[in-house]
Amino acid sequence: MAERSVLVTGGTGGLGGAVVTAFVEAGWRVVVPERQPRPGSDPAADGLVRLSADLSDPAGAARAVEAAAGEPAAPLRAVVNLVGGYASGGLVHETPIEEFERMLTLNLRPTYLVTQAALPHLVAAGGGAVVCVSARAAVAPFPGAAGYVTAKAAVLAFANAVAVEYRSRNVRCNTVLPSVIDSPANRAAQPDADHSRWVAPAEIATVIRFLASTESAPTSGATVPVYGRA
Repeated sequence: MAERSVLVTGGTGGLGGAVVTAFVEAGWRVVVPERQPRPGSDPAADGLVRLSADLSDPAGAARAVEAAAGEPAAPLRAVVNLVGGYASGGLVHETPIEEFERMLTLNLRPTYLVTQAALPHLVAAGGGAVVCVSARAAVAPFPGAAGYVTAKAAVLAFANAVAVEYRSRNVRCNTVLPSVIDSPANRAAQPDADHSRWVAPAEIATVIRFLASTESAPTSGATVPVYGRA
């Protein structure tokens, strides 16, 4: 029987599957909200809970958190914010405000809403950890993706704010910054790239699990590069 729960948003994505597996194998109760349940997405392991929730909606985020915190024997001790997405475009003067704001909504809004709803539960449980996923682009921008770059930088800033505000309440918040993740979608988008230089999802998942665990108890407000050789 699991003694602690983790809420993993974006748990069905290219990185999410590896993160879910890492926590299940470590004995956590893992709660994975999905906007639309996918065929064949029934729980495949003990301790894995799936539910339908729109994390861009405050009520949906709250429902997902309540499910994660709803097992008294396994209190919510960690939140992993993986929901996000990428879109390229033109230079800033060529990018419509709607496209710019869409990146903020996709990458920042669910992270804010889920973390906001989870913090009281983490405090009530005696502490815990929040792990956010930004991107190397947040600290090393490239042209043609101002919305994405800004959104990922905002995720990083938000995580640092949480780390400062909840430090005295024993809640830690850290951020990982991937480069290019070796996912099927990225391989399809860049078939001629040197995929051996990209970072594998399982490698990132190990870092995330460490940051969520008590093994990283002294660490909060960290920005952790997970670049591989990219």
